[in-house]
Amino acid sequence: MGKRVLFVVTNHDQLGQTASKTGWHSSQLSHPLKLLTDAGHEVDFASPKGGKAPMSPSSENYDDPINAKFLLNPQLQARFDETLAVDQVNAADYGAVYFVGGHGAMWDFPRSPRLSELAADIYQAGGLVAAISHGVAALINAKLQDGTWLVSGKKMTGFSNEEEKVLKLHDVVPSLLETRLREHGAEYLQGDPWQPFVVEDGNLLTGQNAASANRLGELLLSKLG
Repeated sequence: MGKRVLFVVTNHDQLGQTASKTGWHSSQLSHPLKLLTDAGHEVDFASPKGGKAPMSPSSENYDDPINAKFLLNPQLQARFDETLAVDQVNAADYGAVYFVGGHGAMWDFPRSPRLSELAADIYQAGGLVAAISHGVAALINAKLQDGTWLVSGKKMTGFSNEEEKVLKLHDVVPSLLETRLREHGAEYLQGDPWQPFVVEDGNLLTGQNAASANRLGELLLSKLG
């Protein structure tokens, strides 16, 4: 019997003050989604505000066969026009939550108190909390019942300052993810830029970048049992 997993994506579609659009990153979602659903797990999609959740145009990659199949599935794509609002979500319904990256997450994930609560609630109940790349921003402001930051003292990763600077977006995003994690006491670890890198610390699972999606999905699947 599969377990229910909540995938959370951003609603934010504007890349700062630039003319570029952003959103959630397709392959960061499509690879773990295929792994989990093939194994019989049920997946729901949520976002901070609910409703339409835009995909980042820069992640529209058809060269990756798993991603192409995901992008070309109209029933699946339609679900991103009607995501659940996190206010509607009951943490107790899910054995795991997966926070999908994409630059849009840097704007709305840290600013959603309910998203922070959701991450902490699932974590404290012994559920799995997984996040990749900029999706790790969902954990920045999450606090545990004792008032400490969820990330404090945790080994974890996420999109690095180095990678952000290579993209020349370090002055575009509202804050640097690595810096914010360190400020809240995380033991931030990183691999080489653009290479798969995943960190496991108990029931907290994090991936550095889009290249880490398949590996993080495999880890999440193995932990779900």
